[in-house]
Amino acid sequence: MKTDILYGIHPVMEAIRAGKRTVYEIFFAPESASGQFRQLRKRAETLGVPVTEQSKSEIRSLSGTAGHQGVAARVSDYSFSNLADLIHPPDPLKLSPFILLLDGILDPHNLGAIARTALCAGVDGIVIPKDRSAGPTPVTSKVSAGAVEHLPLVRVTNLVRAIGELKQEGFWVLGLEQKTQTHLYQSDLTGPIVLVIGGEGKGIRRLVKKSCDRLIAIPQAGPVDSLNASVAGAVAIYEAVRQRRGYPKSQAASAS
Repeated sequence: MKTDILYGIHPVMEAIRAGKRTVYEIFFAPESASGQFRQLRKRAETLGVPVTEQSKSEIRSLSGTAGHQGVAARVSDYSFSNLADLIHPPDPLKLSPFILLLDGILDPHNLGAIARTALCAGVDGIVIPKDRSAGPTPVTSKVSAGAVEHLPLVRVTNLVRAIGELKQEGFWVLGLEQKTQTHLYQSDLTGPIVLVIGGEGKGIRRLVKKSCDRLIAIPQAGPVDSLNASVAGAVAIYEAVRQRRGYPKSQAASAS
C-alpha cells in the first residue's frame, strides 16, 4: 500500500476536509498549540484518526523538510479524477465548465500555485500529462495551502488526444502563447473553455499548440518578455472569471 507524508497545517487540515484520501495517522510536535492546531487535533480525534506526539526533529525526518510547521500526516496515495468528470460536472446549475490543461509544468511549486488560484477562482479541474509534469506531491499540497486536496486533478497519457475529446464535447481550447497578436483581453473566455498553460521556459509544445483553437497573449512591457507560468495562469484565470461572471471592465476599474 503506497502512502504519502503530507506536512504543514493547511495540507493536513484540507486533506481531512476534502475526504479524498484516507488519513492514517497525524504527528504533532508538543509545542504546537495554536488555535489552528487545536482545531486540527480535535477534528482528527472526532474522526478517530490516531494522533501521535513527536519532536520537531522527528517530524522533519519523517517529512524530509524543516517547513513542516510542527505537523505531518501519513495518508493514502492521491486519487486522480477522470476526464469525464470534468466534461460533465455533477452540478448542472454551475457556470459552463472551465478546465485548465498544463503542458510541461515541471516545478511542483508552480503546480501548487496554479492549483491554489484555480480553486479560489472556481475552475472545475486541472489536466496534466502522465510524463513531463509535476504531480500532486506533498510539496505541491504545501504550496497550494491544501487546495490540491480539493481540486479534481486528471492525469492523461496524451494531451493532444485529451484536447480532441474536449473539443468533441464542445469546449473551446485557448493556449497562452506570448508570440501571437491576439491579446487575452480581446478574447471571449465565456462558455465551456480549456485554458492551456505551457511549461517553464519552453511554453506549450508544438503539437499541443497546433491543437488549440486559438492562441492568446498577455500584454507585457519592459525588458523581461515572459511571466512565470503560475503568474500568467493567474492573470488569465481571473480575466476568465471577470467575463464569465459578467463583471464589466468599468466597474472593475472603479472598484480598484
